[in-house]
Amino acid sequence: MTEVSTVIVVDDDPGIREALEGLLRSVGLQVRALASVPEFLQEGRPEGPTCLVLDVRLPGRSGLDLQRELTASDIHVPIIFITGYGDVPMSVQAMKGGAIEFLTKPFRDQDILDAIQQGLARDREWLENEKAIAALRTRFETLSAREREVMALVVTGRLNKQIAADIGLSEITVKVHRSHAMRKMKASSLPDLARMADRLKLVGGKSHSNLDDP
Repeated sequence: MTEVSTVIVVDDDPGIREALEGLLRSVGLQVRALASVPEFLQEGRPEGPTCLVLDVRLPGRSGLDLQRELTASDIHVPIIFITGYGDVPMSVQAMKGGAIEFLTKPFRDQDILDAIQQGLARDREWLENEKAIAALRTRFETLSAREREVMALVVTGRLNKQIAADIGLSEITVKVHRSHAMRKMKASSLPDLARMADRLKLVGGKSHSNLDDP
């Protein structure tokens, strides 16, 4: 079942919140309209694809403050900034922080709708990637300590005989552990296993040469 996409609007102007909520609902989007950063932090981000439409100037913590806080906390949510008092340094700061768009009020309905669709598409892709990595982690956890050790060495390009010498096993035992790791990880080939290791951050920037060692 497809997860529902949600747009969260954070703006202390009731008129802006009402107008955006009406616009977004008119195109079939689910909306949460909030007045402040604390309200957003209390509710948190929804489970499904999400995009945050965020006023730059808010009472207490500003939109830019929230952007920095989310980044520092490793909370992923695409942000579209809106403001009636934008300036170039502010927009540069927002975009460097990873914002999708920086729109100055009044903005065209189509401009914000386009930016929101881009944000939701980006978040959908990120969520799918996170689910895939979670599935890989689950498979990796089924490996024994020795299978993990062999897998980590295999994907760096070490040959079976080299791995055997590295960890004090026979070459045939290394082959058995490697076969078990391939099966449990559901890897179709050694390059496929190497890609999985990269996504799991088991190896960083190391060569994957000799991956077709039989």
